[in-house]
Amino acid sequence: MVLVSGSGTNLQALLDASADEAFGARVVAVGADRDGIEGLSRAERSGVPTFVQKVGDHATRDQWDEALAARIADFKPDLVVSAGFMKILGSRVLGSFPVVNTHPALLPAFQGAHAVREALAYGVRLTGCTVHLVDAGVDTGPVIAQEAVAVQDGDDEDSLHERIKTVERRLLVEIVGRMARDGWTVSGRTVRLGRPTRRS
Repeated sequence: MVLVSGSGTNLQALLDASADEAFGARVVAVGADRDGIEGLSRAERSGVPTFVQKVGDHATRDQWDEALAARIADFKPDLVVSAGFMKILGSRVLGSFPVVNTHPALLPAFQGAHAVREALAYGVRLTGCTVHLVDAGVDTGPVIAQEAVAVQDGDDEDSLHERIKTVERRLLVEIVGRMARDGWTVSGRTVRLGRPTRRS
């Protein structure tokens, strides 16, 4: 199951990978928090079921979270991937499903929505991307994998972010495939791949 809010380039990478049976995973559905986005169109072109669960259709965020958890449960996913999903998930979703997210920085550095801009402003020479499990915080969940991306002279936010996204898509596909094929375990803040699936 993949959640999207925009163009869905990470979703497309997962759809492309899942076309190979050896990948070991398939996208059972795509959910979004708004209509008319390219991410939903990508899913529809691939024949993947979609749904939209808007925050504004519910009186409270808790009610939205409960409704979203129910829609996700309809598809019985083993894993939920937050692929550019621009809403903070609540306790009903996080308590029911393991959720993986990507972030365009080497966490715990530069958490939040403006990681690339903040990395450039700070003057770092090395940044990158992180694939992590989602918890109740903002980009605070246990790290699964990270990969560095060098900051080049003359980089602006767009050019750096594009290079990070290229690495991010590849790393996300690799990690989701390994989690699906081999399982994972969590002990405190340490995530280990390649063992029987267990959440602790």
